[in-house]
Amino acid sequence: MTPDPKSAALAATRQLAAQRWRTALLLTISMVLVYFGFILLVAFNPALLGRRVGEGLSLGIVLGALVIVAAWLLTFTYVSWANRVYDPALRALREQHRAASQGGAP
Repeated sequence: MTPDPKSAALAATRQLAAQRWRTALLLTISMVLVYFGFILLVAFNPALLGRRVGEGLSLGIVLGALVIVAAWLLTFTYVSWANRVYDPALRALREQHRAASQGGAP
């Protein structure tokens, strides 16, 4: 007995949604750790952040800029993953759903 095309399409959709959720959760947790790590340093070790690393440049400014860079890198990571993995899989699923709803094989 062959599996129902609609069931297979639905299962594949759920799997892709779970993969997207895991990716988004991992990147979100990464950003939260970076941001709140910086905030905790500001709150509990301001002397460290006040140290000079160059003329007119403190460690706090460098780390604050790195928080922003981390946000850009995590955003770039998600967009790259979505373009490389998620979008092609979503297109394939749309075709699979379309074929299943028309009663034909994908």
